[in-house]
Amino acid sequence: MASFYAEKYHGRKTANGETFNMNDLTAAHKTLAFNTRLRVTYLKTKKSVIVRVNDRGPFVGNRVLDLSRAAAIEIGLFDDGVGEVLIEIL
Repeated sequence: MASFYAEKYHGRKTANGETFNMNDLTAAHKTLAFNTRLRVTYLKTKKSVIVRVNDRGPFVGNRVLDLSRAAAIEIGLFDDGVGEVLIEIL
């Protein structure tokens, strides 16, 4: 399951020291190395986006990935808020 960052995190520091930009194609994962590139496919829409891991999380329920707002919009997850995704390490 994946979700996306709330707008309140825009401009805050990520775990790797970058400033979070909700308009960049980035993601948070609990264990993958920073700068790992992922292809994330939202199973509902079959749309994919390539993101770069730059933060840690999510720490809610069974979620394994937090996407930036831009990435969530790109795959159609934004309106749903949470959804099942396929994650491929590139």
